[in-house]
Amino acid sequence: MSSPRHSSPCFVLFWLVLSALLLVGCQSQISESPHYASGLSDPAYARSALYEQYQEWQGVPYRTGGESRRGVDCSAFMQLTFREQFAMQLPRDTDSQAHVGRAVSSRQLRPGDLVFFNIGRSTRHVGVMVDKSKFLHASSSKGVMISDLYQPYWQRYYWQARRLSQ
Repeated sequence: MSSPRHSSPCFVLFWLVLSALLLVGCQSQISESPHYASGLSDPAYARSALYEQYQEWQGVPYRTGGESRRGVDCSAFMQLTFREQFAMQLPRDTDSQAHVGRAVSSRQLRPGDLVFFNIGRSTRHVGVMVDKSKFLHASSSKGVMISDLYQPYWQRYYWQARRLSQ
């Protein structure tokens, strides 16, 4: 049997207000995290986070379907990079990743932008910009590395770029 005091409108209102204050307090703690406060909207932070990711993964070999330091493919590397460095969830495959965020011109690229390449009829590749012309990716020939977007090979196959931040 419930006490009349606990079902009164004042008591219910008190608990609703208290609950709302607790939720607001939790939200402000989350937004103060560097992953949420800076993230991709701050190019200096994004650059630093991506170079950190590169230091941790440099040279890990490419492996189709791989998702670990024993071997990783390009889309899995983007998925885990965005999850680890920016607390963002990306789709697992390159084709789906090519539809997230918004399209951005190659002349407006900044750290954190995804860059996509059409290598062949059914082969796509993805990386992430870390600096002016440098992008981080899992290369099928050399594993996780940084390449220059303006090398003739990458220019030949460049397809599009996507920005995930504002």
